[in-house]
Amino acid sequence: MAKVKTSFFCQNCGHQAPKWLGRCPSCGEWNTFVEEVVQKDEPTKGSWKVSTSLKVASKPRAIQEINFEEQPRILTKDAELNRVLGGGIVLGSLVLIGGEPGIGKSTLMLQIALLLDNYRVLYVSGEESEQQIKMRAERLENQSKNCFILTETQTQNIFKQIETFEPDILIIDSIQTLQSSFVESGAGSVSQVKECTAELMKFAKESGTPVFMIGHITKDGSLAGPKVLEHMVDTVLQFEGDRHLAYRILRTTKNRFGSTSELGIYEMLNSGLREVSNPSEILISQRDEDFSGITIGAMLEGNRPLLIETQSLVSIATYGTPQRSSTGFDAKRLNMLLAVLEKRGGFRLGNQDVFLNIAGGLKVEDPAIDLAVCASIVSSYEDLSIPSTICFAAEVGLGGEIRAVNRIEQRISEAEKLGFKEIWISKFNAKGLDTSNYKIKVRMAGMLEDVFMQILRK
Repeated sequence: MAKVKTSFFCQNCGHQAPKWLGRCPSCGEWNTFVEEVVQKDEPTKGSWKVSTSLKVASKPRAIQEINFEEQPRILTKDAELNRVLGGGIVLGSLVLIGGEPGIGKSTLMLQIALLLDNYRVLYVSGEESEQQIKMRAERLENQSKNCFILTETQTQNIFKQIETFEPDILIIDSIQTLQSSFVESGAGSVSQVKECTAELMKFAKESGTPVFMIGHITKDGSLAGPKVLEHMVDTVLQFEGDRHLAYRILRTTKNRFGSTSELGIYEMLNSGLREVSNPSEILISQRDEDFSGITIGAMLEGNRPLLIETQSLVSIATYGTPQRSSTGFDAKRLNMLLAVLEKRGGFRLGNQDVFLNIAGGLKVEDPAIDLAVCASIVSSYEDLSIPSTICFAAEVGLGGEIRAVNRIEQRISEAEKLGFKEIWISKFNAKGLDTSNYKIKVRMAGMLEDVFMQILRK
């Protein structure tokens, strides 16, 4: 427990004295010394150096009296990373990046380290040798004189090198390989992960150095280690995607310095990860002719509008119990939309197998994709194709009504930019919307049957 003692401070200049003085020797003011409780920090189990200076114990302050200054951020050359971090790297922040084995976490972090050529970056690896990291750096084709590699797993040795090297940014690959001599358990255990993270957090906050940690995930997709690990860090990023496909998604699940609904999209190439500046083009498949069951929906991820392809397949159930399968879309919401189509639309889907897929590997939570899903299912059920120049942006209610969605202007502008000729929205979005500003034809409807009567007239 920390040793508690009292000391005297001048209210005018902050001069500290071991006893009360009538006149301050620093500023010369009289009767300004008051007694306050101070505490001296004791060295903790962590190896990061602890300041031995006395500090005044915290006291409550009115929120109006607290001075606020915008925290400076480090802007990287990776626009996707800047977006998911909320505008750049915050000084003194602790960022945890998780993802499946082989998804590209180490490649992403090494690529960022090489791009930050104006900052001294220390890349600490406990999984790979220096030669393996050099081999990956040669493949990335990015050269930086300020990126330094350290292969070490003992935190005490790492902090000794940090005190000598004084990096601007620290990258740890990975937190599960680090080991502190103050904990007897093996590397990767709950106590080791917690202790090593606490030491890194103390270093980040006291030195103001941003720290990136790569973390493993368990079989169910959650970050390995104690749950308190996610509470300790400032930002949690999830690196997702199918290892057999080229595209990767960097998603924010926690961010103390920005939005948690942002995502960045990369393409994995032989030369590293390429930023995808216009993800709508890759999420919409290029096809020569129109097929039934395929529609385009306008969704939002954070501040970014995306147009994604929704694919459905409806066929007669041959094994008794109809199957309901969805990829990238909530299965419970799919069942709800199927019930709406059967009850309000009159489509007999109770004896049909329904398969739904969101193209591109995205996981959609925006309710504005509901109308595209319903149109896709009905298109496959009736075996009638919907023209590829039509897209949808509306939520569907339990009564079959088409509900308004937020930021409809951004969705319409994105559809127009990608060359769509027609977009269906809710008529309740018409308030304050000037359709004359758009070249794309904006169609409005209040019920599902109004939409189906127009798009399925064939």
